[in-house]
Amino acid sequence: MCYTALMAIGSMLRRRWLPEKSFPSYAYLPGRQPHPVRDPAGHSYNSQAMPLAAEISVDSDTFRWGLDLFNHGYYWEAHEAWEGLWQVADRGAPLRMLFKGLILLSAAGVKIRESKQAAAMRHAGRAATLLRRLMNTADHSFVRALGMSPAALAEHAEAAARTPAALQATSLGQPQVVFEFFLGPSSGGNPISSQERQAVIPGRRQE
Repeated sequence: MCYTALMAIGSMLRRRWLPEKSFPSYAYLPGRQPHPVRDPAGHSYNSQAMPLAAEISVDSDTFRWGLDLFNHGYYWEAHEAWEGLWQVADRGAPLRMLFKGLILLSAAGVKIRESKQAAAMRHAGRAATLLRRLMNTADHSFVRALGMSPAALAEHAEAAARTPAALQATSLGQPQVVFEFFLGPSSGGNPISSQERQAVIPGRRQE
């Protein structure tokens, strides 16, 4: 079985961290669909942004929504979700650095989908630099929230941008997973149920 097919199957088995929230009607790629927020035909035009938690943290619904979007191939949308947190996080704080690293990693995902390898490597490299600066933080919540250390994520990011997956053509607007890793709190090794498998099929809207 080819690598692309394995990635597609893997994405179908990916869990949701905020399953009650519906995915956007399309995964935005610049110039290929209406801009999500600026164009009246955009999937989030005039929509209310998810309220930010009173305490900006990796335990907030906004952060978990970003995880869902990222894990299921909505990279531009994940960028937007995490940017809202980054904008209000304390300047110079490790948390703000984490959000910025994830934003850049999401941008790399968009560039990989656009087959712009040089730009993908640039964004992934900047993300890795920020993530490695978090290696010595005493706050272990980052490892818990990501399911891996920031340093490990930096390695994954650079590897994915250096040798991007051979992506197959998809229908316009369909999300497409380009990273083989999965972000999110550890599930404790519990198997994914058949109901969860149905809930995470790429491109399927949650009711």
